[in-house]
Order: sequence, then structure tokens, then C-alpha cells
Amino acid sequence: MHAQPLAPTRTVTGSRADRGYWRRLLPALALLACVTRLPSFARPLWNPDEGYLAVQARILAHGGQLYETVVDRKPPLVPWLYEAAFALTGSGSLTTVRVLAILAQLLTAALLASLARRRWGDRAGRTAGVLHLLLSVGLNPEDAQAAGFELFILPGTAAAMWCADRRRWGAAGAAVACAFLAKQTGAAVLLPVLWLCVTSGAARPGLVRLAAGAALPVLAAALLTDPAGFLFWTVTGSTAYATFTGSALHALTRGLGNAAILAAACAGVLPAVARILRRDRTGAGDLWLWLAASAGAVLTGFHFFGHYYLQLVPPLALLAAAALRHAPRERLARAVLASGCACAVFLAWGLTAPRPELAHAQRVAEATARRTGPGDRVLIWGMHPETYWLAGRAPASRYLTAGLLTNYSGGRDGARVGEQHAVDGAWPVFRRELAADAPALIVDDSRGKPYAPARLPTLRRLLTDRYEVVGRVDGAVLYARIP
Repeated sequence: MHAQPLAPTRTVTGSRADRGYWRRLLPALALLACVTRLPSFARPLWNPDEGYLAVQARILAHGGQLYETVVDRKPPLVPWLYEAAFALTGSGSLTTVRVLAILAQLLTAALLASLARRRWGDRAGRTAGVLHLLLSVGLNPEDAQAAGFELFILPGTAAAMWCADRRRWGAAGAAVACAFLAKQTGAAVLLPVLWLCVTSGAARPGLVRLAAGAALPVLAAALLTDPAGFLFWTVTGSTAYATFTGSALHALTRGLGNAAILAAACAGVLPAVARILRRDRTGAGDLWLWLAASAGAVLTGFHFFGHYYLQLVPPLALLAAAALRHAPRERLARAVLASGCACAVFLAWGLTAPRPELAHAQRVAEATARRTGPGDRVLIWGMHPETYWLAGRAPASRYLTAGLLTNYSGGRDGARVGEQHAVDGAWPVFRRELAADAPALIVDDSRGKPYAPARLPTLRRLLTDRYEVVGRVDGAVLYARIP
């Protein structure tokens, strides 16, 4: 007689408890997300990826077409985010993009907290959300504070695992697609999602919904851009980039160095994670697979840039929360405090460390702006596309860096750098662009690198026949058209 009314009462009580939990946790996570991203506002930009995205967004805002009038080896989601941010507040600052980065980190932390809470309780949820935000700044600030491709992968990967944990396979597939559309390596989260789907007991219908959810957003993105260009630039045209060529020692040194930096940031929780690795009773096999898949994404292409390591942080935060869920409060407090102290060190690094390459790009941009008019097109021959954005000048080519035309990237040596190693078909297109509308100014910013014009017959002839040296800035040589 009295049992039936109790069920709604328990539901209401649980709902109120949920609301109370999130009312307390979300503001704390939001504040922590703002604090950990504070250094991102201290610089106009942090690395060439941000510069590349800013230039792309400006071109798209003026009627350009992705994979046609401007190209990159990345999917379109993050350039579209930059374009949307610029549409709201203008393209002279990345402030709006920085705010989007805070929101992306907050969403990731909240999803991880929800996933951990569902599996291991309230305390584990709080631990996972807080640890993600603390650990995510544990890299060189130019990698951790930049609003780049890898940062915008994180909400999609966390959402994919959150949906898969709740057996929402169509939504999980869509989240995997969003991660992939931020950057190809975001698709690594598909492996643990597939694991959960196959072991859920409803593999066949789940796999169908998962495949449909993943395919439809990617197909839509291809149709909104150029299907052939989308396929080439995001998949088939990147084989030369994603190969183990060039300086193996340089790449290995960078990889070990960035791994050591992240390990130092995670020192407070790695012992706990190691303990459950030795004897895992958490039921976290999917999280270990997620971590392994993310490590595979870091290895892809053998470049080992620091921002690649951001993909490791969400599964590490969840595994640490699982390991600490039954720990005495003192041990949990020590782990979080150690992570917080490491976070403070990285924040201080981000606020105080000089950025010499940014200063160089700013000086070159100032010289470029002085020698050209607002409507002039220029060619910056180097690896700093942010110079176009800083100078306020339009690029003379769809190829925003010398890397696409020479295969120079990530420490490759001269043996695999040159016109013959460019993206297929790039040089004929480049020649047509310069012949149709010759740039008013060419800036050779190679500074002795293997892609210097002296090593490239086409560019060397162009500079010799049609341009003259008009200045030098910080090692960069400025060429103006001969009247």
C-alpha cells in the first residue's frame, strides 16, 4: 500500500541531489577553467597553428573556399570556429577564440566528471573534472595555451565516451565525427567506443547506429566544402607528412622531452594510475584502450609536437579518478595539491616566458605593412603564417607556409625537403597563382632552413628575374617587384 508512492519520492530526491551536485561543481569547474586558461590572453597568439587558423578564417570571411582558395591538411571544423568567432567580434584579436577554448575545456571537464560520477560516485566525478583542468596545462605554454586543433578535439572525444557509456550509439558516432572534424587523430576515440559497443550485448544495431552517426557529419562537411578537396587534404594528401623521415634524433628528442614535461605535470597522480595498472579492479578497460589509442595518435607522423599530447589528458584524468576513488582523503588531497602546484608552475611559465618567434613575426609583419598597401597581396616564404595576420595583408597563394610546397615540417632535414617532395600538384598551382597576380612583396623568412629559395629553382628564378632586395629584418629578406 505504501510502497508505490515511494518511487517518485526517490526520483525527486535523486533529481534534487543531481541538481545540487552540479550547482556546486559547475561554477567551480568554470572558475578553474578560466584560471588555467588565463595565460592564453597574455599573447596575441601562441604558435603558428593559431596564425594559420586566423589567416584561414579571414580568407573564408571574404568569400574564400576551404580546400580551394586556402588549403591545409586539417578538417574544417576549427577554421569554421575561428571564422564564426571573427564574425562576432572582428578578426583583429583572438579573444573570442580564447573564450571558446575555455568553454571547450569546461565542457570536457564536465563530461569527464559526469562519466566518472556515473561509474564511481560523486567524489570521483569531482576528481576527474578538476584533474583534467589542472593537467591540461602541463605542457610548454605555446602548446597548452594555444586555441589549436588538439584542444578542440577534447570535447568531442569526451562526449563520445560519455554517450557510449550510456549506450547512445548514434550520438557517440556523431561525437567521434566532431572529434575527427577538429583533427584527424580525434578519430582515435573510436577504438574504445567500438569496444563498449561490441561488449554491450547489442553489438549489431549499436554498430549500425554508431556508423551512421559517425558518417553523416563527415559527409556533410565534405559536401559543404569540396568533396574531392576534402578527401585529398584530410586523408590521401598527407602521406608524405605522416611518415618517419627526416631527423629521427630530433623527433625522438622532442617526443621524449614533451613526454617528460607532461609526466612532471602528472607526477601527483601517476603513482595512483600505476597502481591500478598493476592490478586493475576498476572495470576501466575502455579507458586504458582510450589512453592507448590517444598515445597512438601522438605517435602518428612521428612529429611529437607538444600539443599532440593533449589527447592523453582526458583518459589520464579518468584513470586517476578511478585509482583515487577509495583512497583516504589525505592521499586524494595530496594528489590534487601536487597537481595544483604543478599547474601553478606552468601558469607562471606561460605568463612570464618570452616568445622570441612571436617577436620576430611581429617585426617582419611591421616591415611588411610599411612597404605595402592594405590591398596588396604578399608572399611570406617561411613557416610563420601569423605574419599575414599581424601585417593585415592577404596572402598571394593558397599555400600559407613553405611546408606544403617543400615537405619541411617537424625537424625534417634537407634530404626530404624540396620541390619534388611537395604536396602532389602544388607547384603548378603555385606558379599559376604568382603569374596571375604577382605579389607586391615577397619575404624570404627561411633564415638558412632547408627550404631556402636558393635550393628551389622555381622560386629562385622568380626572385632573380622579377624582384629586387629592398630590406632585411631579423634575418628575413624583403623583395619588391622590379618596376
